[in-house]
Amino acid sequence: MDHYSIFLLSHLQLQVLWSPFIILVIFAITFLRGLGSHLLKKSKKQTLPLPPGPKPWPIIGNLPEMLANRPTFRWIHNLMKEMNTQIACIRLGNIHVIPITCPTIAREFLRKQDATFASRPTSITTSLISRGYLTTTLVPFGEQWKKMRRIVSNELLSTTIHHQFQHKRLQEADNLVFYIFNKCKNNVNNDVGLVNVRHVAQHYSCNVIKSLCFSRNHFGEGKKDGGPGLEEEEHVDAIFTLLKYIYDFSVSNYVPCLRGLDLDGHESKVKKAIQIINKYHDPIIDQRIKEWNDGSKTDREDFLDILISLKDANKNPVLTAEEIKAQIIELMMAAVDNPSNAVEWSLAEMINQPELLQQATKELDRVVGKERLVEESDIPKLNYVKACAREAFRLHPIAPFNVPHVSVKDTIVGKYLIPKGSHVVLSRQELGRNSKVWSDEALKFKPVRHLKSDVVLTEPDLNFISFSTGRRGCPAIMLGTTMTVILFARLLHSFTWTAPSNASRINLAESHHDILLAHPLLARPNPRLQPQLYTASNSPSSEIIF
Repeated sequence: MDHYSIFLLSHLQLQVLWSPFIILVIFAITFLRGLGSHLLKKSKKQTLPLPPGPKPWPIIGNLPEMLANRPTFRWIHNLMKEMNTQIACIRLGNIHVIPITCPTIAREFLRKQDATFASRPTSITTSLISRGYLTTTLVPFGEQWKKMRRIVSNELLSTTIHHQFQHKRLQEADNLVFYIFNKCKNNVNNDVGLVNVRHVAQHYSCNVIKSLCFSRNHFGEGKKDGGPGLEEEEHVDAIFTLLKYIYDFSVSNYVPCLRGLDLDGHESKVKKAIQIINKYHDPIIDQRIKEWNDGSKTDREDFLDILISLKDANKNPVLTAEEIKAQIIELMMAAVDNPSNAVEWSLAEMINQPELLQQATKELDRVVGKERLVEESDIPKLNYVKACAREAFRLHPIAPFNVPHVSVKDTIVGKYLIPKGSHVVLSRQELGRNSKVWSDEALKFKPVRHLKSDVVLTEPDLNFISFSTGRRGCPAIMLGTTMTVILFARLLHSFTWTAPSNASRINLAESHHDILLAHPLLARPNPRLQPQLYTASNSPSSEIIF
């Protein structure tokens, strides 16, 4: 890129965000040479049409429209509805982005042609988070992905390890109950005892994965009420910052020569978040590696120990310190969003439909009783509770789209050409709300639609997306299911939940910028079990940091 283009880009960042015309001018200058060759280039292989979509500008595609219609996911969904299509092609730069809102078409991509769409896109944010593509989820298809996928699936997320570390998850479930009970004690004056369910659910999820990774659920001393301290708040906020910007339709994702200019401001936010996370993670990881190297540590007590202790045939470490650090961050990211979001939305919907709360607690009382707390061994029998969680995954997914899949070659899906390098994004939002699948009540929270003899949270037919499927499917289905159901079951079994005194209902409006609740769920809990079940003496640890 020439100096004049750089000058324009660096001095017109604000205008870039608002004016498609300026964007068009800038890109036209930047890609003047490329324009000539682009116009001369004629594809001989395109015998079939691309999926329907807006007419792109030369070179820059539909980037001006994308930038003029934030948030991008709403623009894409509205565009597809206007065009009456369930598959589209939107060219951003020279990348074909293929959004899908139909389960039948989605299955064509991720079941029938799974191998063709087994790669991932590259970007500044994914490169930073994965430390140069050293992890599992974010890594393009290749040997590094195969290596890390095998390690994560077989060494960290196996059934054996899941059962071996059950006590760590149980301790965090106990801490959850004790913390909320302490909040209830203050519930004597109007809404003093209100609980921010989003806050509680996110910190529970993060505490579980911290305990699994590091054998600790906190980095600081916490607050006097047993809640998370400033260190935990900062850490969780950083994790969710990475999740927010990882695939947020940044301009530089589609025009590689713009990487480093940070036109959207995403790169600086991601770097700051990573710096915060490294501040807490790296000293623990470095010290643990030292302990294993000098022989003072020999027992595998958590995920970190497992990753460090892996040896090849020559007794050399299988993973570098950089690989371990990157993979730990990815594990944190993968564990915190789905459970916390599903439980917050479920509880909000059920407070507005008290009969659903009654049915869930009735099941819990029948299966568990009131003489003990619900445990993981109860999960197979909690079909209604799981149906409620499953309905939240359907109606209120954590993100509008799944992690993009990249085609490794030209292929045909239905009557359309899907070019090599296309980014295929399945719409979590519209798959789960597709009226052709879920009827005219698709927008109603209705758990009974999922009830059968054995309810599971997975959906292999892609009628909605809870855990991704196929070669790039989520290897942590067992852990994710357990975390989600226990979090939800503990909240429902241990407490009754009502709206704040100044509201008759919970406001279920979605945020404009994402599809979370527009305002975190504030609700009033009241204990419903025997008082002795809420005492800290029932916990394996007397120290409660939540």
